[in-house]
Amino acid sequence: MDRKVVASETILFREGQDGDFAYLVQSGVVEIYKGLADGSERRLGLITEGGIFGEMALIDDQPRMANARTVEACTLVVINRMMFEERLHKLDPFIRGLLNMLVRNLRDMSKQDI
Repeated sequence: MDRKVVASETILFREGQDGDFAYLVQSGVVEIYKGLADGSERRLGLITEGGIFGEMALIDDQPRMANARTVEACTLVVINRMMFEERLHKLDPFIRGLLNMLVRNLRDMSKQDI
């Protein structure tokens, strides 16, 4: 697995982009947020040490549903699509289906709140 050291206030990805990587936070803090129609932002959450983000795009092969930026300097473990899919395919088909449903529900809820 690749590690990436990233400075504070670095945009990691933007809403609508294709997602080929997920990230595991080894140290630091990452903010997940959505841009609103009026130009402001709404924080969806903070990801801290041990947390993972960016995985939804790998699960359902849809564009990123939010933006991600570092709040402080971070060390991230980069999980590429091939590695993620290899592990996902080892799961029971029921669990894979459940993950897809959960991701679809999260995306639907996110659209309704804006």
